Amino acid sequence: MNKKIFILTILAIWLTTSTTHARIFSDDTARNKKPLKPYRKFFVGNALDGVIVSSALIKKTVTMQSPPVTNTTNDIGIARLTAFLNTGLTFNWNLARHFGIWTGLDVKNIGFIEKNAGGETVKRRTYNLGVPFGIKIGNMVDKNPYLFLGGGADAPFNYREKTFVIRDQKAKFSEWFSQRTPSAMPYVFAGFSVSDGITLKFQYYPGNFLNTGFTTAGTHPYAGYNVNIFFASIGYAIPLKKQKDSVELLEYQLKTNKL
Repeated sequence: MNKKIFILTILAIWLTTSTTHARIFSDDTARNKKPLKPYRKFFVGNALDGVIVSSALIKKTVTMQSPPVTNTTNDIGIARLTAFLNTGLTFNWNLARHFGIWTGLDVKNIGFIEKNAGGETVKRRTYNLGVPFGIKIGNMVDKNPYLFLGGGADAPFNYREKTFVIRDQKAKFSEWFSQRTPSAMPYVFAGFSVSDGITLKFQYYPGNFLNTGFTTAGTHPYAGYNVNIFFASIGYAIPLKKQKDSVELLEYQLKTNKL
């Protein structure tokens, strides 16, 4: 998958949101000018990616000494699905009825699967502690749809690698705070929320997932690699507490006979 295909993929994801465009940017009111339901100005919610399907753009350059030949390959990793451990918290500020900002703290399980020229299948993954920052555009009333986009950075704290030689043989190891990956992994994301807080998100890491300068036993196992992780996730973003009664909410309930 080259960069043009990757850009087209992002555009396709955004185009799929067009079917919910009217709901995302509409007010929660009928055309007869009923009172608008108040929205939360600030709340703490969950940051749950839930199920993540991740892969990677893998560029690998190998240089042979004799004869001196350099070979570069561009591949896409095998899809990797995980539901553990993807969780966290968000802190949300709705600055207007159709605009909000948020940040938070989350834990994600990301990685990729590669099948190399020798027939081995290699699985690499990290558990990451991340801090996102994003904006929301849409209807900020609870359980209404909205678009969101932004960026952030992850700090990997556990690295795991498995190599499958044949079906019944494998080598694996796990390292805490490993130097096999960068200490920080910046990313960008975009997605949308549908009714009842279900979210669909696409996230991309422009930096190299592997540390090409890492050395073990006098060798550089990741030399020549450039791996860009990306994933799609299905999550569930809701406030952790019910909306408290307020003057605005009581006035709305009185005007709409919902008390």
